[in-house]
Amino acid sequence: MPRSKHVGLTSGQVLSFIDDGFVKVENAFSADLAKQGRDELWADLGLSPDEPENWTQPVVRVGFKSSPPFIAAANTPELRKAYDQLVGKDRWLAPKGVGTFPIRFPSSESPGDEGWHVDMSFGVENPDFMEWRANVKSSGRALLMLFLFSDVGPDDAPTKIRKGSHATIARQLLPYGDAGATLRQLSADGYASTEDCDVALATGAAGTVYLCHPFIVHAAQPHRGERPRFMAQPPLLPKGELDPALPPSPVQIAIRQACGLTH
Repeated sequence: MPRSKHVGLTSGQVLSFIDDGFVKVENAFSADLAKQGRDELWADLGLSPDEPENWTQPVVRVGFKSSPPFIAAANTPELRKAYDQLVGKDRWLAPKGVGTFPIRFPSSESPGDEGWHVDMSFGVENPDFMEWRANVKSSGRALLMLFLFSDVGPDDAPTKIRKGSHATIARQLLPYGDAGATLRQLSADGYASTEDCDVALATGAAGTVYLCHPFIVHAAQPHRGERPRFMAQPPLLPKGELDPALPPSPVQIAIRQACGLTH
């Protein structure tokens, strides 16, 4: 399928990101890069795509990958333009790879990690991950990103995303100020405040990327398909703290709208 000549997101996609908390970018990186990435991950796992009898665990995690295929996948012209559009030009750090990878295999067993959650952004040096933090400015994280390195259909353990949940989380973070809330504080109600949100599934062909607001509530699910799912979930890191002198980015506009602030 030929690539569109348009690079980056349409105005409609940017508005959808503000309202829904995520945008799906198809053909964000090439199928060839996706295959190169899968081949390297198979080698890391010590497993083979042709020996399903050895796929004995529902999920295996691989850490950050910084070899050329992964750097290239995260820095395509399409994605760099989209980063500019959502975060602001020159306000993000070029990814030096992607990760981590929760690689999910077809299994009747529960993977044990299906809970709804928001990814925390700072304080991650604390050994107690429940003390990791996020604040209303989203210090330390510009985007949550989902990179599909394999085709992902509805049965292939696609990540579940609660549409619009980022707005609820922004309002919950507002009273905590710059210090932010811990994961323990933010998850005290099990994210019941977002349970009425419609759920989207992060499906798509290999090379698809979901660019998500840092506050989006999401969850894993069991794999009921036939082929393993290869997906990375890296952050896009900001260059620094929020500069109020600069025009607000769509990430910031979504937060301000949720909190009833003008922009």
